[in-house]
Amino acid sequence: MTSLKDDYLNYLNKFGEQEKRSMFGGTGVFIDGAMFAIVTPASMYIRGGEKLDPQLVKLGCSKFKHIKKSKTATVNYYEIRELFEKDPQTCSELVAKSIEFSCKDKAYKQSGANKRLRDLPNMRLTLERMVKKAGVLDVAAFLELGALNVYRKVCEHNGQELDRKLLWIFAGAVEGCHWQLLTDDFKENLLEQYHCVAN
Repeated sequence: MTSLKDDYLNYLNKFGEQEKRSMFGGTGVFIDGAMFAIVTPASMYIRGGEKLDPQLVKLGCSKFKHIKKSKTATVNYYEIRELFEKDPQTCSELVAKSIEFSCKDKAYKQSGANKRLRDLPNMRLTLERMVKKAGVLDVAAFLELGALNVYRKVCEHNGQELDRKLLWIFAGAVEGCHWQLLTDDFKENLLEQYHCVAN
């Protein structure tokens, strides 16, 4: 007998070849490196964006909330469990639109069209300036280097090791999510890599 989570993952499989990663206490589902869904043991969520947001809100889909210790982070993923059960056709149409938007958004962010580092998740003007001063001039270079190398460059430029939160901020920017949604395992793995190179 399959679990609800297995049912949701099997349903999403029909939309194309996917990668899955443990994220936010559930499973992040990706197509071509673009995350479009979160599946938990009890429910399923798809990424909003552009015209999808008002559609999902109108259908009564609530946003995904990730509770971590004393903090709650709300992200732009909407619950579609009821649609899956009661209106499979609409559900499938929305999943297809979410995949289309997620892939298009990822391609845009990785292209030269998106020149501003501040447009990445977690980034703002002060961080963009800090990163540029360290020699990382655009989004393409930022994504190619990865969070660890960008953090290392910024620390070297400042002549000291900076707050670890900055590493999480950069990692979230690369992963396309709010830094508070990074799992403890993911962060520990990054730190291990950092210490390995540093030593």
